[in-house]
Amino acid sequence: MTMPSGREWLFSVKTFAASMLALYIALALGMPRPYWAMATVYVVSHPLTGATPSKGVYRAGGTLLGASAAVLLVPWLVNQPVLLSAVVSLWTGSLLYLSQLDRTPRNYLYMLAAYTLPMIAFGAVGSPAEVFNIAVARTQEILLAIACASTVAALVFPGRVAPVLDQRMGVWLRDAAAWATEALQPGQVPGASRHQLATDILALDQFIGQLAYDTASVDVVRHARELRWRLSLLLPMLSSLQAALAELRQLPQGLPAGLEQALAQVADWMQNLDAQAAPLTGLHWQNPDGSGPAGSDWPAVLTQHTLARLHTLVCLWQDCLALRQRIARNNHGRTGLDDWAPAYRRQHLDSQARHVDHGMVVFSALSASALSFVLCLLWIETGWQQGASAVIMGTITACFFAAQDEPARAQRGFFGWTCVGMLLTSVLLFYVIPATHDFETLVLVLALPFLPLGTLALRPSFAPMAMTLTVCTASFLGLSGAYDANFADFVNSNLAGIAGAFGALVWTLLTRPFGTGLALRRLVRSLWRDLVRHAWGRHQTEHAALGAMGDLMLDRLSLLLPRLAASAHDRVTDGFSELRVGFSVLDLQGSGAPASPVGQPLRRVLGAVAAHYRARLNQTPHPHAAQALGQRIDRALHTLARQDSPQARQARHALAELRITLCPGRPAPARALVTPEPTRSPTA
Repeated sequence: MTMPSGREWLFSVKTFAASMLALYIALALGMPRPYWAMATVYVVSHPLTGATPSKGVYRAGGTLLGASAAVLLVPWLVNQPVLLSAVVSLWTGSLLYLSQLDRTPRNYLYMLAAYTLPMIAFGAVGSPAEVFNIAVARTQEILLAIACASTVAALVFPGRVAPVLDQRMGVWLRDAAAWATEALQPGQVPGASRHQLATDILALDQFIGQLAYDTASVDVVRHARELRWRLSLLLPMLSSLQAALAELRQLPQGLPAGLEQALAQVADWMQNLDAQAAPLTGLHWQNPDGSGPAGSDWPAVLTQHTLARLHTLVCLWQDCLALRQRIARNNHGRTGLDDWAPAYRRQHLDSQARHVDHGMVVFSALSASALSFVLCLLWIETGWQQGASAVIMGTITACFFAAQDEPARAQRGFFGWTCVGMLLTSVLLFYVIPATHDFETLVLVLALPFLPLGTLALRPSFAPMAMTLTVCTASFLGLSGAYDANFADFVNSNLAGIAGAFGALVWTLLTRPFGTGLALRRLVRSLWRDLVRHAWGRHQTEHAALGAMGDLMLDRLSLLLPRLAASAHDRVTDGFSELRVGFSVLDLQGSGAPASPVGQPLRRVLGAVAAHYRARLNQTPHPHAAQALGQRIDRALHTLARQDSPQARQARHALAELRITLCPGRPAPARALVTPEPTRSPTA
């Protein structure tokens, strides 16, 4: 492990200063639990200034929501402990469900509300008349912490989101260029860059969520979304181009003359990020948009399809570069962003569509709710005086990691570092802090563990450990206006919390033995179901639903690829084939109007695509299904070969994509196979 950098030390010092400021003000105002303010600073602090208030705003909202619910419920149900436990558990599950539906920073509001209610309600059951005072104190201390963290972040070397975004864009574009090199050059084996690009897109989503809170970045948000959209489109485009080139190289005649040189030129252009201020020049296209008759032979159709994909790739990349330049120009106080004319345009994509696995979300929410209720019943039956701490910590542990595919792994680390935090706290509380006599010496003593731990918060591999140790240590210390630590009370209370974390871990091991594999299968099957549904679309009203299909599938792919990389296998799918088929279905649905001459053969192809994925869903593949599908595609291509309308060109490229994806390596069709089939009703 390397020594902390200057940026890491700066973040640690700022966070520690904000926590001490919050602690000092809470002590000066006589708040009952000043340590809540100190711990909350470590929860909401972020190296980027815009992220700190965004997290703080939603934490404040979640605290207010949970505290209000506690004030309403506890006086009514305090004499019915089982009913109170059931209501609080249902609240936790419901709010946790809502938090998992939203992948923006807003989900923090629901997460906080989910476990704030049990924190306040169960802490007040012994003195229900004090629930309002406890709720008010909790809210005040949280708001104080948010104010201190936001003020320090904004005034002391503020870290704006937008300049960091510019640096990260360079990394993301290099990842995209690395995959482009794999796709365009012969003999390259697909590596980790395609998975990394999907991870980059998820990271860009997080940055866009924080940009809205960076006051100097209002104009950047829209262009960051445009960049995210185009980086997402690079995924199917590069995969499609790679597959088309592989098909071309397998033909007896190989690549057309000059295409290999054009591929090398594009690859070099994409890799040289620092020198790209102008569009690619000197590249000669042969009908890059697919205009003109394609010819009835497969090599001609495939060549034109490859050139069109290469042209689209260049347009997408040029847009990415232009957007990066304009975002950087805005970061330096220069405007002029609205004059941008994109090189690539595509209609009917809804950039707000996001995938939600409602089945897994409901299951994880019910699991956390059931855990909370079971812990409450054990607390009631045993009459354990410190049982509330076990219920609270168990609920918090379940909520924190509910959205993960394998929460037990993270919970195991959380439990271990919580135990370490208790040991560290005991040393500080009973051996070090008694030697302090004023606030200044207390700050010096606390700086010894908190400053080094704070530097680890910016390292992804150490961030969970640093967060757990800082927050748990600040909470376990229980600092107040006077030193009144009692070893027996300390051990009983904190052992109860550790027992709750351990109970959550055991519960997860028993109820969620599955992991990433299940999430992978469910994602893939959701892709297959969408393909069946949209390939069978018959009415214009259904075509409106296709608007969200493309971006929804892109979002699913960005979720699928990191899981494929983590599981180290792609036996079910590589994730890209469904995406390419989905975009082809989208284009065919827009090209094959019922009254058009090509409508009938295109509907037959779509029916065959739907039947193919229905068979995969039902695990009943037909031995000759691929051959029949290939024949229908070849017949449709023959029908379109001599047409030159925009709809015909769009349909030709979509059919070529389907042939490459679903019938890889299929020989070029013989003349007898491209005779239009007789008119009849389409079948599955």
